[in-house]
Amino acid sequence: MSRYYLGVDGGGTNCRVRLANEHLETLAEVKNGRSNLQIDGGEPAFKAISDGARDVFKAAGVDFAEAANTYACFGMAGGRMDSARDAFAARPWPFAGVKVYDDIDIAHAGALGGEEGGVVIIGTGSAAMSIVNGTRHQAGGWGFHIGDQMSGAILGRELARYAVEAEDGLVEASPLTKAVIAALGGDNQGVMTWSFATEMDLQLLSRDGSEGCDDALVGRAPGEFGKLMPLLFDYLEKNDPVANKMLAIQLGYVDTYVNWFKGHGASVMAIVGGLGHRLFPILSQHYGDFVALPKYEPLHGAVILARQNFASN
Repeated sequence: MSRYYLGVDGGGTNCRVRLANEHLETLAEVKNGRSNLQIDGGEPAFKAISDGARDVFKAAGVDFAEAANTYACFGMAGGRMDSARDAFAARPWPFAGVKVYDDIDIAHAGALGGEEGGVVIIGTGSAAMSIVNGTRHQAGGWGFHIGDQMSGAILGRELARYAVEAEDGLVEASPLTKAVIAALGGDNQGVMTWSFATEMDLQLLSRDGSEGCDDALVGRAPGEFGKLMPLLFDYLEKNDPVANKMLAIQLGYVDTYVNWFKGHGASVMAIVGGLGHRLFPILSQHYGDFVALPKYEPLHGAVILARQNFASN
């Protein structure tokens, strides 16, 4: 009887599904819709994975009846909550076994090839996780409003705030701060309009259906602040003083996590994510061989975890 492993990298924007054989050799891979567990009770994620599973079997030329001989692992955006993962695993899947993880777990498994050590995601968001002597440690990943230190979204917001202060004459301006103001509206009033997203004609309604809401605001999404990162790097290359200030802030955040990893005995910190890869040469200068680039991508990490969880079944 053939045995298959199915891995899912379930992102908030799109969902990637990979089918592999018992040797973890990729047979096919497809991309489908959004799959954050916190969106609409996980219903879009269920549809994206269900449709993606059928598509990937078809692409591999394998009868979908073989799903009964397939063990699956899903690494899901919005999967930090135990209750959300458990509820999602309990849905009516056609597979022989299903294990649902937070997306950082598959990033960890991919980055370290299923071995122990630490991993940080440094992208639009950020989070950290390690496995040391069989014990799992996790920090960060609590989202834009209360966490995500190290992320492009937080650093972009810090840069925007600084640029506004510079425009007011409160702190030193630079070519970078002028470029940020120009990009976000031309002056501080324009940046304020941009930040509240009022130009997008969005509305919040209270629970009674009336316009306005006392306990919520419509503001720019984290990814919109993260879009300032290419501009920051352009000016880092020009040795802009404010760009260097932002880099120092970022390295301070990374230092906190490096100390956390070393405090519980992690011997390596793999760097995952677009901003992390861009920063890697600088991080290597600061931390030497304690930092490493990932061995594999998160999607392959999901396949690795599928085999690790179900190899004895």
